[in-house]
Amino acid sequence: MKLSEGKIGNEYKIISIDLPIEIERRLQAIGMTKNTKILVKNNKNHGTMVIDIRGTRFAIGKKISNQVKVSVLS
Repeated sequence: MKLSEGKIGNEYKIISIDLPIEIERRLQAIGMTKNTKILVKNNKNHGTMVIDIRGTRFAIGKKISNQVKVSVLS
């Protein structure tokens, strides 16, 4: 599933990131890499999403969250 489909309060694991290399490298620099756990803090309908990666909160747009594939952690 896409990260943009994530529900508030749920944890996910990143499976893949399909973005231009410049953006992908920026995400890697903040710790958003394959197999990283993500907690969805907020998911607005118009696109902005607040996520928690390794204890730090980040806001990302819909264009990015649509290109990150995740699986649900149980």
